[in-house]
Amino acid sequence: MPSSGGRVSMGAEEDFKQVGAELADLGVQVSRMMGRPALKDQAGKVFASLQRDGAMVFRLVRDTPEHAAALELPGAALFDPMGQGKVVKDWVVVPHSSAGQWTDLAEVALSRPR
Repeated sequence: MPSSGGRVSMGAEEDFKQVGAELADLGVQVSRMMGRPALKDQAGKVFASLQRDGAMVFRLVRDTPEHAAALELPGAALFDPMGQGKVVKDWVVVPHSSAGQWTDLAEVALSRPR
């Protein structure tokens, strides 16, 4: 199986930038967090980030309908930042195959209190 060397595919990077552009009118800024592209709200808090594998992770808050719906997308999972089985339950990783849902998920994540 070919490796991308941990680099994000150009398609995922472009889709991420598009989400940021679509939310710019809401005060969203494209920034970086821990070396990864991230979306920040007006207060500078991260609510979504692009991962090395081209997936995007969103802070959707557990036990909400949107959190549950995101987890039902093919390949979606709770965020495990270290890959050691210690999930962050408020955050959901959504693969690039569901990029068509990214803007909607980002809007929900932005609207959640932090």
